[in-house]
Amino acid sequence: MGSFNLQSKFELNKQLVKRIPYIISGIILLMLLPLIGQVHLFDWDEINFAEAAREMLILGDYLTVRINYQPFWEKPPLFIWMQALSMHIFGINEFSARFPNTIAAIFTIFFLWYIGKKVFSTRFSILWSVIYIASILPFFYFGTGIIDPWFNLFIFASIVFLILFFERTGNNSGTYYLLLSAFCIGLAILTKGPVALLLLMLIFAIWLLINKFRVNATLWHLTVYFFIVVLVGGFWFILQILNGHGNLVLEFIHYQLRLASTTDAGHGGLIFYHVIVLLVGVFPASVFAIPLIGSKIKDNISIQRQFALWMQITFWVTLILFSIVKTKIVHYSSLCYFPLTFLASYYVISLIEGKNHYPVWLHRWFGIQSVITALLLVLVILILKNRFWFINTGRIQDPFAIGNLQAAVNFVGIEWIGGGILFFLAMRALQYLKTRQYFRGTIMLCIGTLLFTWLSMIFFVPRIEAITQRAAIEFYKSKQHETCVVLTWGFKSYANLFYTLRTPNENKFLSLGEKLFSGRAPIPVYVVTKIHKKDEILNKYPNLSVIYEKNGFVFIEVLPPKKAKQIS
Repeated sequence: MGSFNLQSKFELNKQLVKRIPYIISGIILLMLLPLIGQVHLFDWDEINFAEAAREMLILGDYLTVRINYQPFWEKPPLFIWMQALSMHIFGINEFSARFPNTIAAIFTIFFLWYIGKKVFSTRFSILWSVIYIASILPFFYFGTGIIDPWFNLFIFASIVFLILFFERTGNNSGTYYLLLSAFCIGLAILTKGPVALLLLMLIFAIWLLINKFRVNATLWHLTVYFFIVVLVGGFWFILQILNGHGNLVLEFIHYQLRLASTTDAGHGGLIFYHVIVLLVGVFPASVFAIPLIGSKIKDNISIQRQFALWMQITFWVTLILFSIVKTKIVHYSSLCYFPLTFLASYYVISLIEGKNHYPVWLHRWFGIQSVITALLLVLVILILKNRFWFINTGRIQDPFAIGNLQAAVNFVGIEWIGGGILFFLAMRALQYLKTRQYFRGTIMLCIGTLLFTWLSMIFFVPRIEAITQRAAIEFYKSKQHETCVVLTWGFKSYANLFYTLRTPNENKFLSLGEKLFSGRAPIPVYVVTKIHKKDEILNKYPNLSVIYEKNGFVFIEVLPPKKAKQIS
């Protein structure tokens, strides 16, 4: 592919072009900001990080990450610092926990615009920004409180700056790009850990092998690079060691190794798990990218050819690595969003410029997957609306699932609208694609998926939250103004910490251990369990009294021994 330009029927007014990233960012803010505070945080990941940020604010200790007021070795602090700052400004709530990722969306849009325009063209930067933000999971995760949007952006930025350094020309030393790359990967380490450096080193090693070990760098460059990486990415770990918390660093390393070798948290899955996640979740970019994922890209311009190669390597390394890792969680492969959306944009541009062909099989694939995606949402809504019929059939055997499905969920009758819009716009987009109006077809399809995801977040996510966890969270929130301890039994949760606003004073009573269940604690103790664990816990601890049951959860009070004896 040659150098791209806007001299075509899609040429835009220069002043308008300059405003495009601001326009896209404004639209995304208008779409996300009203939504990020409307639904309770989801267990585990969202509440996990938010609770760590809350405890930082409560204790005023921003060096140590804690959960349940105990040192927490699973994650470094950068993202949690962002959340703590957000909570300091907006208060301790869902909006604050998710706001940092809404800011990540803006940074991502502007960075894609910058690098797309610098390496390729203005039109490419438009396509890449739109395709990325309009793909289903990338947009969805900007409305959540998990680490990955910032983590992936830092890794991707590090790769981009490394490419710019290696592809420098003339008398340009490229030191600026080298330092930026090292700084960004250091920030990635500070966000989620050394896996960031591992990914970068694997990607670089594969590129080096393909490039026959020809690299435009010296030993001095390598030394400077790793000095900056250690300085930025390692300073929190170094501070922990200097403060006598070397055991925390060791626990952190052990946790990362365990995550790779076991199905931690019960998140196992097939080896093709992430292939399915990316194909379905990064639509429409995933389908547009298929023709180029494994193809050798022969571009006349060196930096464009090399950039495409790096993106292909990034995709395959990330996919293979997290397919091998036994713990399977949807967002583990989310670094693939950048190369997938890049390859999708590259392919669309090649179609526009007549340097590639649009096969019939790909056109049919778009049609089939668009219809399936649209109808899948409608099908889920129909199932939820008729959930009591499914319960009455007796086919659902899990008592907790049956309890969940009995949650009060109201439907207004237009929940299907996201699927309907996607179907209509996808059919229109297919007409454009069939008549070789590739730019219009792509933008039309992106508008469809963006509205589909956004409307799903409005109508679908709150109802899923109501079914899966709202009953428990409402109970936790009811205890915010009572000096007490709320425990979970038979399942792991962070919601009881965040939503009861547990204090250090209350937390100290956890040292009583089993005595908490005997009614000998000086403050009230409550226990939340799931319906299928009810008999087990009541038989084990005679001092328990069921307060009420709701949506598969059982809410229990621990009675003092005398009161328990009187009741019995």
